[in-house]
Amino acid sequence: MSSKLEAGSTMPEISLPKVGGGSIRLGGPGRWQLVVVYRGKHCPICKKYLATLQELKSDYDASDTEVVAVSTDPREKAEAQASDEGLSMPIGYDLSIAQARDLGLYISNPRSPQETDAPFAEPGTFVINPDGHLQIIDISNAPFSRPDLAALLRGLNFIREKNYPIRGTA
Repeated sequence: MSSKLEAGSTMPEISLPKVGGGSIRLGGPGRWQLVVVYRGKHCPICKKYLATLQELKSDYDASDTEVVAVSTDPREKAEAQASDEGLSMPIGYDLSIAQARDLGLYISNPRSPQETDAPFAEPGTFVINPDGHLQIIDISNAPFSRPDLAALLRGLNFIREKNYPIRGTA
């Protein structure tokens, strides 16, 4: 694993292909953005997490926060995930292992060919503020530990209302 990203630092700008065509830009100034990195189509816990994100998408939209989900999956798996789960948020794919390491994510090898066929990134959640800085960073080395998406939304609203600073910079 490469070094971790620092709270308040600039989010590395990454462009990824998007399900349905076009591309997704991670990071960069100009908007609030929630980037959810999921393990891939093989992960049943990711399926539930993305379903929760889909349920909350209109609330994130109302808070003027762009929501994107990305994985190391290839196009075919990402398209199937989006279609099978009825996901309307932008879904990025082909996040490289090098890009995942740049984000400080943990990488796992498949447990078996039945799980999946390539190394993949473990979960990460990044909130980028309109200055392009990392407001919130949450990474995990396992699928069982992820932020509560409703609590995260409440926190984002609090940050905006109270002009709450980026924490963890000392």
